[in-house]
Amino acid sequence: MRKNVFSVLILLTLVAGTHRGFAKEEKPARIAKVEDIVIYKDDRFHAAFPSIVRRPDGELLVAFRRAPERRFFGEKNTTHTDPNSYLVSVRSKDGGRTWSQEPELIFAHPFGGSQDPCMLQLRDNSILCSSYGWALLQANVAAKLTNTLRHDAFCFLGGYMVRSKDGGHSWEGPIIPPPTPGIASLDVFGKPTPSYNRGAMCEGREGKLYWVVAANTEIAPRKSETHLMISSDKGTTWNYSCPVAKDNAVLFNETSLYQTPKGDLVAFMRTANFDDHTVIARSIDGGKSFLPWIDAGFQGHPHYALRLPDNRVLLVYGYRHEPFGIRARVLDPECANAKTAEEIILRTDGGGSDIGYPWATMISKDRILVVYYFNTGNGTRHIAGTILSLHKSK
Repeated sequence: MRKNVFSVLILLTLVAGTHRGFAKEEKPARIAKVEDIVIYKDDRFHAAFPSIVRRPDGELLVAFRRAPERRFFGEKNTTHTDPNSYLVSVRSKDGGRTWSQEPELIFAHPFGGSQDPCMLQLRDNSILCSSYGWALLQANVAAKLTNTLRHDAFCFLGGYMVRSKDGGHSWEGPIIPPPTPGIASLDVFGKPTPSYNRGAMCEGREGKLYWVVAANTEIAPRKSETHLMISSDKGTTWNYSCPVAKDNAVLFNETSLYQTPKGDLVAFMRTANFDDHTVIARSIDGGKSFLPWIDAGFQGHPHYALRLPDNRVLLVYGYRHEPFGIRARVLDPECANAKTAEEIILRTDGGGSDIGYPWATMISKDRILVVYYFNTGNGTRHIAGTILSLHKSK
């Protein structure tokens, strides 16, 4: 009798084990598009290059560059250099359903127009925002600045940062970072250009800040590399670390940085002279050096990498080829499968190549907001977004 009871207990244990330990492994959640939204639109202004952070209380803060829509004055077009381009922000307190209508000023550069506000919310809940600027000079004066990056009469000012300790309601700065060693470019004052770039900085798990910057080592023809800067005091001062990517033919610039659970630093880079391919460089030694860059195997730029609740990574990027729009891929936790990850199409209805520059954040445990600038037809560029959901696969 005892032997039969023991046999039954073993059988019940095995059956229970089948349900607990030997059950079919649950598939990861899949990404599904919910809807597109408009975050900020005013036909009098060209709005572009957003970044987003989610505050501890759930409030969403979107920063972007706003400049006059020159066509509103009867001019032929609007460009990315404007003496009246300022850094501004809008907010949502209801998960992105509604947004403040009148932007708050983040910073107006005293010598020119600003570009690309790239926010990083630190663990102490302060916000660091990097940007860079262009000064409009008289054409005959600008022509004399042969070692300065120029767009017609606009001359490069280099990078700077501002900081907020109250959720973006007020900002301190600017903080002027040091130039990258070996650069050839000078600012409008004849000094080495302060470090700059478009893309996400990264706060490492040990508290250091990592920032991949662009460095122009030749002006004509232009040669652009990327290098790593590190801050140990929350962005007040920066020190040079090492090269990230350089090549005799390929140019590297706008870069977003991501730290994996293992601790690797992964740089997702925009290129030129490389058929608009994304490239990736990885540091496995805490930013002391980077392994040789690799071709990620797909087109698109620039990028933002968002950690999902299951440690996978949502990589979002603009697609400036027909059909113009926004795309994404879901990478494994260590970002090792960029070439094979399935491409997700978020939008294909863009009005031209002057769109994109996405950024993303979790807005709840199972919803994501991707923000970017966009237009349809020949309309004014505005700040838009796409809400995504995470659905468990059956």
